Amino acid sequence: MRTVAELPHPDFKITIFAMNQKFIIKFEQGSLEQVYKIAESAITNGVDGVFQLIDDEFNHSVAERFNDMRKSFISAYDRHE
Repeated sequence: MRTVAELPHPDFKITIFAMNQKFIIKFEQGSLEQVYKIAESAITNGVDGVFQLIDDEFNHSVAERFNDMRKSFISAYDRHE
């Protein structure tokens, strides 16, 4: 797996990888991460097409999902404390 790009974002780290004819988009926030895979053939313009996919609306949904993930983890942790 090779790193293709890193995108700046104030709330999380975004890294794009290439592996086995797929782009892998990884979002990291603290100890949480979300990973999305898409075939290179499904994206026009290569990595520039991936940049277009990662728009404000998508970033907003990623941020909301991180909040849900954190809440779920804290809830599970608290039940077993």
